[in-house]
Amino acid sequence: MPDVRYDRYYRYDELTRLLADYAEAYPKLVRVDSIGQSYEGRDIWLVTLTNFGTGPDTEKPALWIDGNIHATEVSPSTMCLHHLHAMVTTYGSDDAVTHCLDTRAFYLCPRVNPDGAEWALADSPRFVRSSTRPYPYDEDPVDGLSRADIDGDGRILSMRVPDPNGAWKPHPDAPRLLIRREPDETHGTFYRLLAEGTIEHYDGVSIHFRPPKEGLDLNRNFPAEWRQEHEQVGAGPYPASESEAHAVVDFIARHPNITTGITFHTFGGLLLRPMSTRADDTLPSEDLWTFKKLGQKGSDLTGYPNVSVFHDFKYHPKQVITGGFDDWLYDHLGVYAWTVELWSPQRQAGIEDYEFVDWYREHPVEDDLKMLAWSDDELGGKGYVDWYPFEHPELGPVELGGWDHAYAFRNPPPEYLERELDRFPEWLVWHLSVSPKLELLEATVVALGADAYRIRVVAQNTGWLPTYVTKQALEKKIVRGVICELELPEGATLVTGKPREELGQLEGRAYVTASPGIDSTTDRAKAEWVVHAPDGGSARVVARHDRAGVVRSEVELGRRGGA
Repeated sequence: MPDVRYDRYYRYDELTRLLADYAEAYPKLVRVDSIGQSYEGRDIWLVTLTNFGTGPDTEKPALWIDGNIHATEVSPSTMCLHHLHAMVTTYGSDDAVTHCLDTRAFYLCPRVNPDGAEWALADSPRFVRSSTRPYPYDEDPVDGLSRADIDGDGRILSMRVPDPNGAWKPHPDAPRLLIRREPDETHGTFYRLLAEGTIEHYDGVSIHFRPPKEGLDLNRNFPAEWRQEHEQVGAGPYPASESEAHAVVDFIARHPNITTGITFHTFGGLLLRPMSTRADDTLPSEDLWTFKKLGQKGSDLTGYPNVSVFHDFKYHPKQVITGGFDDWLYDHLGVYAWTVELWSPQRQAGIEDYEFVDWYREHPVEDDLKMLAWSDDELGGKGYVDWYPFEHPELGPVELGGWDHAYAFRNPPPEYLERELDRFPEWLVWHLSVSPKLELLEATVVALGADAYRIRVVAQNTGWLPTYVTKQALEKKIVRGVICELELPEGATLVTGKPREELGQLEGRAYVTASPGIDSTTDRAKAEWVVHAPDGGSARVVARHDRAGVVRSEVELGRRGGA
């Protein structure tokens, strides 16, 4: 049994070893491959999870799951490990898991951005947004404040500097907590608040944030509505220009059996759905209804709200984000997609009803006191660090302290990690299990006399979603319908019908109304052939759909009856 633990975060070599251990321990369920290499040359690992004894993964509907596209968001890598462990250890004992892995497949990419994660998890961490490739220029910025662990304690905190024109003051009842100075407040002790770090070429007056040399955001590099740097910061020189994004795009584009994609990020405790750039009423109505049903099931099982990026998660009300992974999956490929933001420190502190993004711009001071009490009582004071003196090389005497965002905000503290991840396996299994699933309802042969036979095949979609998955896929003509092919034995000839019949799309049960109505049979279709087979033999039938899977059957010619 692989020795996976949830009280720590794994660096690349350890993660690689764990994935190999799972593949070795569960060869009938797990395969590990590289789908490409990162900027620094590390393999980007992909875990295929299915019962290979019931058929190859490419012939089954599949769910894509990934994590850690952003450098410091390392808990999503553990989310993928957790899901892998939950599936292999309950296969055979949990009916839902067993049926899911027998009939469908998961693709898990635990660490899309291994380079950035290595920087974040180093003994002396370096925090960048995403890729470690220099962009848009090769040289370092000349001056400014760079975030860094200047006292060598492994944390990057804040610096508070006494300043009569500072925007912050101590809370009267909890002086270590800094709160905003009132607009008309002129007397008291005030501070300027800066990120812990050093200042290059400090002139004694001006302090501005020094942008990192590594300015890429891999989650702005996907093809959907990609925009240039002047419109979308971090987008890269062209769509899927970066090796990490390209590896993901290439794999998914070559695996049309993927019906849904879920990318794990931090933080916020949210299930986010596309689109990022357009309002809900621009989506096909059926897709919006289905998004809401899928999301509500996720909320019921995880406790996370499900919301629209465009309506509920804009960083600024006048700006949109483009080039995101989930938008690309839905807009270009026509499959359902989610961005899961793991972990809400606010909810841990008992703050339930808050605006997800706007909270950081405006919230009551009472929320800060709740957060501080949570750090003291639940985190042993490790979340909010009491201020302590430090002699800064450029600023002189300062104090270091405040929130340790990397520990308390950016990812769940290790002691909370497993509990947070336990929310998700049931939803992920359910989400994959509602995908379309092609089956043969009938494969029969009837002797007509004079060595002639009628072969009839009825294909049926037994999944909840239609074979095309989304109306977006239909509108953009992205997905082909069901194909039924007939292979005759030697000496047999086709009298009527074509060796390859196109049966179109098959509906599922997703659009059945709450009030009982009249059912149709749009979930099934048939193909018929008449063949002449003087020597008898076996005819092979294959029904396939890119998203709903592949099924096969044989019928015997020369006798009356079915397959």
